[in-house]
Amino acid sequence: MHSILLSTRRAALGALALACAALAAPAAWAQQKTVGITAIVEHPALDAIRKGAQDELRALGWSEDKLKVQYQSAQGSAATAGQIAKKFAGDKVDAIIAIATPSAQAAAAATRSIPIIYAAVTDPVAAKLVKSMEPAGGNITGVSDRLDIAPQVDLILKIKPGAKKVGMVYSPGEVNSTVVVQQMKDELQKRGMTLLEAAAARTVDVPAAARALAGKADVIYTSTDNNVVSTYDSLVGVARQAKVPLVASDSGSVQRGASAGMTVDYYEMGRQAGRMADRILKGEQPGAIASATGAAQLMLNPKAAAEQGVTLDEALRKQASAIVGE
Repeated sequence: MHSILLSTRRAALGALALACAALAAPAAWAQQKTVGITAIVEHPALDAIRKGAQDELRALGWSEDKLKVQYQSAQGSAATAGQIAKKFAGDKVDAIIAIATPSAQAAAAATRSIPIIYAAVTDPVAAKLVKSMEPAGGNITGVSDRLDIAPQVDLILKIKPGAKKVGMVYSPGEVNSTVVVQQMKDELQKRGMTLLEAAAARTVDVPAAARALAGKADVIYTSTDNNVVSTYDSLVGVARQAKVPLVASDSGSVQRGASAGMTVDYYEMGRQAGRMADRILKGEQPGAIASATGAAQLMLNPKAAAEQGVTLDEALRKQASAIVGE
């Protein structure tokens, strides 16, 4: 009898221990947050944003036991971007960092409750992500890579004095690109200059669009169009062969072969997005956080410029924040 009672007592204690463990596990798990990161495609600028965001979150104390990060690339497909956003919404992640306009729009369409931090969206108002750059309510805030167009044209004229025709390859399906096309067209018109547009709906269309500009444009300007940046090497090849300078608006493209660029530091933009995510994970509402804009810097690539038929003068070199390719 004694042995039976002892066995029963042990069984009861074991069951109690298991019950306590079962209760404790969800409590421990609940302390870990989850952030979904999605990008429309993988290329140096967008990859730098993701790295910057993750580095900043780690620096702010979000170690792996406190924060689970899920990352998915849409590989250039808007339909895939929508599927990724829906999955994150279904998983009920604590926040979504959406990199580039198509991914941010997909996230916005998938959820109105989960906080969204956009990054590398040229015009978040035109993309209908926020009502204004001020705290706009709702579940979205983020960091824009919008650059003033006038300084971009100033740089074009420093690279190619007397330029009259500026070529631009762009994706007609990307709001961030069409906005810049219109801004560039308006600014060039003020200065008696002309924009030559070459549409590239897909990445594979970019080389042909660039070749269509060769011999016609004095300079080719590139925005942060995701199709264009994804295959920037093909533009560099056309520019080198045609002896037409490339002027970019992201640092990665200058490093890959543009002559120059008034660029945004995309890694730092990622860190800005990471700081926003930190505030939200700690309880702040995204709608109470103003959207931000990345700071511009001048970057030069003298070697690429020489290959594209231009020489960067000493005065311009002194203004540069960074010089690569030497």
